[in-house]
Amino acid sequence: MNLYQPKNGYCYNSDTMFLYDFITKFNIKGEVLEVGGGCGVLGLLIKRDFPKINLTIIEKQKIMTEFIEKNLKENSLKAEVINDDFLDYEFKKRFDFIISNPPFYQGTLKSENEIKKIARYEEFLPMDKFFEKVNRVLSERGEFIFCYDAKRVDEIIKKLPKPLKITDMRFMHPKIDKKATLVMIRAKRHAKSMVVIHPPLIGFEGEEYSKEAAEIYKKAATNSIKV
Repeated sequence: MNLYQPKNGYCYNSDTMFLYDFITKFNIKGEVLEVGGGCGVLGLLIKRDFPKINLTIIEKQKIMTEFIEKNLKENSLKAEVINDDFLDYEFKKRFDFIISNPPFYQGTLKSENEIKKIARYEEFLPMDKFFEKVNRVLSERGEFIFCYDAKRVDEIIKKLPKPLKITDMRFMHPKIDKKATLVMIRAKRHAKSMVVIHPPLIGFEGEEYSKEAAEIYKKAATNSIKV
């Protein structure tokens, strides 16, 4: 999959690749919304692998929505693209799945590139407001699959509004002897099952990608083109 990205903007990284793989473990169907699409990589990969879904991507930065449109055309995929703030936009339908690699870094570097700031820092999509809006626009039995900073898992559990309940969780460790830096979570409305803690994902073995990480990149098969 060819993906155009801005040369001086935020580019997708391993977090998105690992989240993509996590999402594919579940039965994705129906109306699917990606929040904070960036160049569209996560939504496009899911649409490619689950072609029957109806995909909507919302992205607040105009320049990035243009990249999403370009990448949809480049890869012969279809989706509704909305250029607006997720927190402000009034959706006309509910979604069966909402997926997102949201901005979760705390604090900002004031001199940093504006595109990167919006893509990286939580002040542009606060956790509590994000979760509350997701809960409102999901269908009655909808699912929310996302990733976040692993160090904030206690805050995630505390702020996830009812009736959303975590059903699956997986931690990513850069190396086997390093602390987890990313957590991937699946939550469902009105779920009654206990939480499944999946085996950890290890990013690197020495200086090379782990076998599993390498397989994820191979499955994604993306080719980044910076313009």
